[in-house]
Amino acid sequence: MLHSDERLADFEAERPRLLRLGYRMLGSLSEAEDILQEAWLRWAATVQSVDTPAAYLTRIVTRLCLDQLKSARVRRETYVGAWLPEPLMGTIEEEETIADDVTLTLMLAMERLSPLERAAFLLHDVFDMALTDVARTLGREPAAVRQLASRARRHVQHARPRFTVEATEADRIARAFFAAARDGDATALSAILARDVEIHSDGGGKVIAFRNVVRGIERALRLFAGLRRKYTSAPTLLRTATINGLPGYVSIDRGDVLQTTALDVRDGRIAAIYIVRNPDKLRHLAAAFGTDRHPQHGPEGRELVASRRHANGSYPHIDAAIRTFAYRP
Repeated sequence: MLHSDERLADFEAERPRLLRLGYRMLGSLSEAEDILQEAWLRWAATVQSVDTPAAYLTRIVTRLCLDQLKSARVRRETYVGAWLPEPLMGTIEEEETIADDVTLTLMLAMERLSPLERAAFLLHDVFDMALTDVARTLGREPAAVRQLASRARRHVQHARPRFTVEATEADRIARAFFAAARDGDATALSAILARDVEIHSDGGGKVIAFRNVVRGIERALRLFAGLRRKYTSAPTLLRTATINGLPGYVSIDRGDVLQTTALDVRDGRIAAIYIVRNPDKLRHLAAAFGTDRHPQHGPEGRELVASRRHANGSYPHIDAAIRTFAYRP
């Protein structure tokens, strides 16, 4: 049996890879971190000798994720409104890019897979595990795993990113959309939105969000015009960012709620808009304001946000939060 410090060293060496696997399996970084905590407890309590810690830990994490996915599917049947993955953020200016297997389109496509299909696809296609090792991890025959991965591949093949946006263009599009949406400017919005644009909004039933997907440019224009008329306060742009590989931004909306907005740009127009407002998925951003809850509600919240604004118009606390909590796949 290994000493506890050796166990810890082996676990820490695998932690980044295991966290990547957990996020891709669950779509939630916080849930992936919980899985790793449980995996560590099981690993530390293992009494037998383990020849390949990496394979053993992968098996533990995968099986814990499969159990979690089963209960997550039940919870999502009663989830209020659209469910979106917990956003992974980076600054647009950074040269590093988020791996294409955590883009929003692919993460959402994987939600349509069965837990076993998702695991087989990720372990074999993304993490390059041999088919026999995947079969051992999942407790299935190699032929069955090959079929699982093949079915998954067919379902997600069209969700791989087909369009890339340069950093300067990503920043321009994000700022242009924010300004047009803020002003309810139908002309400006019509110039940047695709005719069949979709708007997905995840509030988790905890803050106001669109319960149904808004489809089509006409409905989108009416929506933004209506928001402009309904609220007297204007939204606040905190900074532009990349969100799961897509251009976007972090803001405080007209209802004084923190949110992230990701823009799926195709052929120069915004084809889909993904808004995350669920506070449980934005805790690391709320922490930038020195609180574990939404700090922005009401006039006092607005004053707090204003107090964090730098003279040059930036929000260093938000920048620091994104850099500190940005997830490197």
